[in-house]
Amino acid sequence: MRLADYVINLVLSGVLIVGGYQFYFWCQRNAPFEARELGSFIDDLIPYAPRWVWVYGFLYFPVILYLSVILKSAQQFTQVASSYMLLLALQVACFLAFPVRTPQSWRVPPERRMLSERFLAFVQRFDGPSNSFPSMHTSMAMLTALHLYDRHGMATFAFPALIGLSCLFTKQHYVVDIPAGAALGWFAHDLHATLIGP
Repeated sequence: MRLADYVINLVLSGVLIVGGYQFYFWCQRNAPFEARELGSFIDDLIPYAPRWVWVYGFLYFPVILYLSVILKSAQQFTQVASSYMLLLALQVACFLAFPVRTPQSWRVPPERRMLSERFLAFVQRFDGPSNSFPSMHTSMAMLTALHLYDRHGMATFAFPALIGLSCLFTKQHYVVDIPAGAALGWFAHDLHATLIGP
C-alpha cells in the first residue's frame, strides 16, 4: 500500500474508535436496570496504584492504531474493522443486559496529590463507574492481540495482560471483569472468523 493508504487507515481507525465509544457512553447513560456491584475479597486485596493509569491510557490506543498501519490491503482493514464492530455490538449487549458499576469509593480522591491521580481523574470525568462487566479495555486488547498473533506470536498476549493489570490497579474494574473481557474478545474473534472469514 502507498503512504497515503496508511494515513487513511490511521484516520479511519481514529474515527471508528471515537465513534464506537459513543455507544459505550450511551450505555452508561441509558442502562435499563439498576447497575450492581460485583466486588469480592480478592478485589480488596489488590492495591490502588494510580501510576498504572499511564498503561491504561497510553498503551491501549497506540497498540490498536499500530495494528491499522501494518495491514496489507483495504480489504484486510475492512475485515479487521468489522471484527471490532462485532465486538462492540457484543459489549453493548452485555452492558445493557447486565449493568455493573464499581463502587464510588474507588473513584479518585478529591485531593489528587500525584500527576497520575490527576490524569486518572481526567479519565474518570468521561468514563463513569458503570459499564464495568466485561472489561471493554481487556476485550479490545485481546482482540487486537489475536489480530497481531501471526506477526508477533505469543508476545502479543502481553498487551491484554498489561491492560488487564492496569484496569485492576487503577480500580477501574473488578477482578471478574478481566477474564470476562478477555473471553469476550476471543469469542468475537472466533465468531467473526466463522461468520465472515479470517
